[in-house]
Amino acid sequence: MGVEHFIVALILFMLIAALIAAETRDLLSAVICIGAAGFALSVIDLLLGAPDLAITQVVVEVIALVLLVRVVLRREDTSTTDARDALRTGAVLLAGGVLLVVTFVAVGGTGADGTIPAFGAATFANPDEALPSPVSSDYLAKGPAETGAANIVMAILLDYRAYDTLGEATVIFVSILGVYVILRQVGRRKQEPVL
Repeated sequence: MGVEHFIVALILFMLIAALIAAETRDLLSAVICIGAAGFALSVIDLLLGAPDLAITQVVVEVIALVLLVRVVLRREDTSTTDARDALRTGAVLLAGGVLLVVTFVAVGGTGADGTIPAFGAATFANPDEALPSPVSSDYLAKGPAETGAANIVMAILLDYRAYDTLGEATVIFVSILGVYVILRQVGRRKQEPVL
């Protein structure tokens, strides 16, 4: 089983955890499922060679889990017990399937036609070179001229490593969104007491 298949399995695990978190009636179960999906994402980040993103994900996940578990254990759930919407569940499954296919194509697309290089393959500044060029010296030498940025740090973060920076920002945004969804007051109706 290659790395690509393991990543696809982790993405399937994340989709199942997200679906359980969305459909469960118990808030503590939803928090645990969100945490499991977040930790699977950090493993994917490690497998894709982004340890800084993985560390950011783990730190945010641990802080969010501690806070959410603390709040959930002290909070009384007042949400309604309406019947689940099959259309919403179907839309989540369809979106998850599309995400899985796109991820499989992106990770599995290793070739010389401009797609993602194979895992562990060296990238060459010039295909005729026998050894890969050192990336940091290329960034410093060519960065200001290629990107037009006045600051080399911003050139690296926004031009050369834009996807990684976008991933880190996405981790933080999704964590904040998850906390908001679980702790929100608007959209929850109080249960009427049963007589």
